[in-house]
Amino acid sequence: MSVAVASNPTIVNNYLGLLRGLSLNDKINLVAGLVNEIATVTVEKKQSNKKDVADRFFGAFHSNKSAEEMIDEIQTSRTFTHTVAPF
Repeated sequence: MSVAVASNPTIVNNYLGLLRGLSLNDKINLVAGLVNEIATVTVEKKQSNKKDVADRFFGAFHSNKSAEEMIDEIQTSRTFTHTVAPF
């Protein structure tokens, strides 16, 4: 058995050669396990993409600093150079 489209056909064909000796029941269990793995990865990826999309559109900000630390940093970095001109 040969696979027409694969990221690395040699690896896939080598695995298929190893699997030829398995019983039909073992092959079915292997296919079921692979399908479950693909489904799990697909669901996790969709959930991750939804979070990424929400972060991009709603301006999420990620930081290890607490809110108080960020406020202190902003306040200490402020400099005022504006002077009022006399009339």
